[in-house]
Formats: sequence, C-alpha cells, structure tokens
Amino acid sequence: MIQVYDGLGPLMFAVALVLLSLGYPVAFSLGGVSIIFACVGVLLDIFNPVFLSALPSRIFGIMGNYTLLAIPYFIFLGSMLEKTGIAEKLLLTMGILFGKLRGGLALAVVIVGSLLAATTGVVAATVVAMGLISLPIMLRYGYNKQLAAGVIVASGTLGQLIPPSIVLVVLADQLSIPVGTLFIGSIVPGIMMASVFALHVVIIAMIRPDIAPAIPKEERSIGIKTLAKQVIQAMLPPLLLIFLVMGSIFFGFATPTEAGAVGALGTIFLAAFNKQLNWVTLRQVCDTTLRISTMVIFILFGSTAFSLVFRGVHGDQFMLDILTTLPGGKYGFLIVSMLTVFILGFFIDFFEIAFIVIPIFKPVAETLGIDLLWYGVILAANLQTSFLTPPFGFALFYLRGVAPPDLKTEEIYYGVIPFILLQLLVLILIVIFPSFVNFLPSLSTNVR
Repeated sequence: MIQVYDGLGPLMFAVALVLLSLGYPVAFSLGGVSIIFACVGVLLDIFNPVFLSALPSRIFGIMGNYTLLAIPYFIFLGSMLEKTGIAEKLLLTMGILFGKLRGGLALAVVIVGSLLAATTGVVAATVVAMGLISLPIMLRYGYNKQLAAGVIVASGTLGQLIPPSIVLVVLADQLSIPVGTLFIGSIVPGIMMASVFALHVVIIAMIRPDIAPAIPKEERSIGIKTLAKQVIQAMLPPLLLIFLVMGSIFFGFATPTEAGAVGALGTIFLAAFNKQLNWVTLRQVCDTTLRISTMVIFILFGSTAFSLVFRGVHGDQFMLDILTTLPGGKYGFLIVSMLTVFILGFFIDFFEIAFIVIPIFKPVAETLGIDLLWYGVILAANLQTSFLTPPFGFALFYLRGVAPPDLKTEEIYYGVIPFILLQLLVLILIVIFPSFVNFLPSLSTNVR
C-alpha cells in the first residue's frame, strides 16, 4: 500500500503529460485524469473525496479573479493591432528606416517584434503579421531562408517576456505575486533578449553580407517629408500606447488589468484614427478574444481539478520531499526545474507547462527561500523557448501557416537554433545576476 501511495501522484503527472503530448485538449486531459485518479484513490482508500468539495469555490474564485481579467484585454489589444494593419504600417516603416543597412530588414523585424511585444504580448498575432509582411520581402531581396525564418519567429516570441505578457499574468497568478511587479521585473531581461537578437543579426550581416543584404537604394528612396510623416503616423501611436500601458503600471497609477483596459480602448481609437474600424473587424477581434480567453479559463478549470486531486493523493508532498532533498540545495532544484520546463517545451505549450508544473515547483521554491519574483522571470524566459523548440514549437507552426511553399519546414527548424541558444544565454545571465530582475521593481514601490 505504501508503494501505491508513493507512486500514484507521479503516475498521475506522467499520464497527464502523455495525453497532452498525444494532442488531447488540455482542459479535458487534466480534468479526465483528475476524475480517473480520484476514483482510483477512493478505491485504494488513499484519496479523501472531501478534496473535491473545494472545486466549486475554486472555480468561482478563478471566474472572479481580477488579475486574470487582464488576459482578454491584452488579447483584444494585440488582435486589434493585427486586424487593423497598424502592425503592418509599423513594420514597413521600420524596414525603410533600416533598409540601407546590411541586415536592416532583419533588424527592423527584431525592433518591431519588441514594440509589438510591448503593446500586445500575443505571440501568434506578432509572428503571423511579420511572417505575412516581412518574409516575402526578405526572401525577394536575397536573405538566407533560415535567417529570415529564425529572426521572425524569435522576434515574435519576445511577447512572452516583454510586458505586458499573457504568460506573465498566468505566472503571477500561479506564483501568487503581484502581476505588476512581475511586469516591471521582466523589462530588463526582455530588453536583453531583444538586444542579443539584434546583435546576432548585426554580426551575421557583417560576417556574411551575402545572406543579409541591404535593400537597393532605388527601392527605399522616398522623400524626407514622406518618410517623416510615415514615422510619425506609424511609430508614435504604438509608442504612446506602450507609455500609457506600462507607464501607468510602473508609476502605480493603474493595475495591470486597468492598464490593459486602457490599452484595449486605445487600440480602438487608433483603429478609428486609421479609418480601419468597422463592424467586421470588431467582430473578428472580439471572436479571437473570446476563443483564446475561453481556452485559458477552461485550462484553469482543468488544472484546478488536477491540483486538488494531486494534493489529495499526496503527490505534492512526494514531489516536495524529492525536490527539497536534491544535491546542491536550491541550486540543484533550479537546475532540475529549469531542465524540466525546457524539455517539456519540446512537446507541450507554455499554458500546459505553467498550469501543471508551476503549482508543483512553487512550494518547493518557497521552502528553499527562492525569490518568487526572480523565479517567475526566469521561468518566463525559459517558457519563451517552448515556442521555438521543435517539433511542436507553436511559433514555428504560426510561420509555417503563412510562409510560401518554397520555404521548407526543416529550414524553419534550423533557422531557430541560434535564437534558442541566445535565449538560453540570456536565461543563464539572469540566473547568475538576479539584479537584472530586481533593480526596476526596487525603484517602483507602488506597483500593484
């Protein structure tokens, strides 16, 4: 009986991962595994059904969670920028500005990816927008296919680390820390990530100018006045939006949820200003927001049932005992938890990882005295790689869906490898130097 007791929790965890890797819906996988193992636990006299009585209150708690309300706001914001062409104008303008430089188009993609990340936090919208706009242009001017694909998908994933980010909202909820503080703590690591991507492009363009050429002069020659007008129209509105959203959080004027609402309203005004606001667009944006938000909520329901049953079969205590007694103490735990998240990123997406493993890792981190703010940021940096790691990196499929047929899937896979290594480099740096995370939050005392 003791052996069954010890093994039921890990077996539950393993079965859930197998179902997810086979492609079964996340919410139903977690919920179904919970029901099956609750029944098994009752039959073995291991699981007390009273744990399930807490499920309704937990579900109503999720539905009333003010922090999670930020998710549909930021999804709406990102979808509106994509559907109304604001992101397209921004990318085209940056391409003209940097076109005279070798690798200028790729550098423009990194910068625009950073700006879109700071306004939307939605990876799919960013990758699709840049894939549709910049990929054909880069290939037409002779860019290496692997470099072009790699820089697009990598820049698109910046929305996972640069706030406002949906994954940061989820992590803040799972780690029980203020989402505003997590936003502020991730700013410097996010800038570092974008900077190493840009530096990589610059170095490649210097070493191999043939694979990252400049745009011919005749193709980018427009009048100074026309260029200035484009810059003002395309760049100032997103920058103003970033200031409104992030500035209000940083200076303590608004919670992330309130700032998300302001950002969503701001995109409506921007769409109207650009004469792109109509009922068709608004309906499409609302439909996208509804679908993604519903998916997140149902995953939360499933993960809540999973965590209750997992605790009921004492899986949490089993994992706590193992993870707190690893060689090396907290450093051993950090290595194991980071490797676990990275490896899982090859097979399942960040939502699934966040809702399954973070509730297991959190009590261990607290027991070992690890700063949860810093731990949340390094988790976010690690989860960012899940969008790029083959075979199931979602950003790869987003680009594959809009890429021309002559761009092979294996070229996309090979193209992301340098950027995965760069992501891991930044992850190692913020692990070694926690001040990269803690500096800005220490300056902002009113963050909520």
